[in-house]
Amino acid sequence: MPSFHERLSMLEDDLKATPVRISAYHDLPFCVFHYDPKSEFQTRREMKLLATRLGNVGKSVLTISIAELLWEAIDSNDNIDSLADEEKQFGFERAQETVNKYLTDEAFSPLPELLSGKLSKLDPKKNVVFLNRAASLAPSIYQVSQLLGQMQGKTLVPTVIFYPGSVEGTTGLRFMDMSDRIPMGSYRVKIY
Repeated sequence: MPSFHERLSMLEDDLKATPVRISAYHDLPFCVFHYDPKSEFQTRREMKLLATRLGNVGKSVLTISIAELLWEAIDSNDNIDSLADEEKQFGFERAQETVNKYLTDEAFSPLPELLSGKLSKLDPKKNVVFLNRAASLAPSIYQVSQLLGQMQGKTLVPTVIFYPGSVEGTTGLRFMDMSDRIPMGSYRVKIY
């Protein structure tokens, strides 16, 4: 397996290519860059440096925090005090299910709609999006594979999901390296 920096270099080359080479699907221009969850701050630093290098060749990088999208969904459907009260009264699992409902149910603020709303304003020829802070979805609020499946056909903007976890096999990812977590397979996007 290539090192962190080797994979980052491959990603950079693929993002600089014309056309961008991060995905085999034109209607799902996503890829996943996995990293050790313990290296979160190093990864954020490397993301900023990569964004600068891409900017030097005319790409405009927008970083979107999944954590901010999560809080946007919570704020537009509830308030933190009532969610905290729900957790105290019914437990963490129930509160997590409530947040999952906010992110998945059409009556609330589905995560794919929040994300596609941000991406709709961008130019696929000039812009690249880095999605970070995916750890905010732990332990089981929402699966990244679900987001990818629901984003197909919703954007043409090249998007990199920075994923805290490890690769198992060729298409399996273990979110947050949780030992009790079954690696999720069948990712149909390129994994760096």
